[in-house]
Amino acid sequence: MHIEYFPDEESLSRRGVALILEEIRKKRNLLLCAASGNSPSRIYGKLIQESEKDQTLFRDLRIIKLDEWWSVPANSEGTCEHYIRKKLVEPLSIPDDRYISFLSDVTDPDVECNRIRTVLQQQGPIDLAVLGLGRNGHIGLNEPGRYLEPYCHQALLSEQSRKHGMIGFMVEKPSHGMTLGMKEILSSRKIILIVSGEDKKDAANFLFSGKVTTECPATFLWLHDQTFCLVL
Repeated sequence: MHIEYFPDEESLSRRGVALILEEIRKKRNLLLCAASGNSPSRIYGKLIQESEKDQTLFRDLRIIKLDEWWSVPANSEGTCEHYIRKKLVEPLSIPDDRYISFLSDVTDPDVECNRIRTVLQQQGPIDLAVLGLGRNGHIGLNEPGRYLEPYCHQALLSEQSRKHGMIGFMVEKPSHGMTLGMKEILSSRKIILIVSGEDKKDAANFLFSGKVTTECPATFLWLHDQTFCLVL
């Protein structure tokens, strides 16, 4: 893991964008795994600025959504789908055939996870994953526990995850989510992990201890030589 510290969000975001553009220039049809939430928002905004400078830059880019809340109406502003479409897919003009996405309102999440797993096996591996650090050390919706799932799966959400800002306004919060598994994430050729926010300090301290444990899924990124950890 390569750890880099930044004085402000602006400089962190510039570095994140530089890492992404470096990979896109090597491979125009790069498969980008995109996380939702506050952590990557400014990076995504800067990617849109880059697309305005060069309209051909993201012409072949492919995107796969990292995770999704389950049983949330598809038209809800709290879905990861709404976030990724608003922040990336629509501004970068990514067509549906270059966007791999969980559906939030499916009846059977296991069937949906198997569908995503199959598509990723056909089109993957992920070239570059943009991740945020969860408050309890989760990656995607891979929650701390006795074991971790290797492949795309339905996940029981922790109490901390159910307090996430994206779903904080909901009266009935989802109890489960759907997420790529740890093997699928660790198979990415390069990973950018963003660590920012006062509420992430405990998880960050655990991560930087250098120990690898299922009690903090993010620590498994120590096993990936091309993980760039950008810390605010």
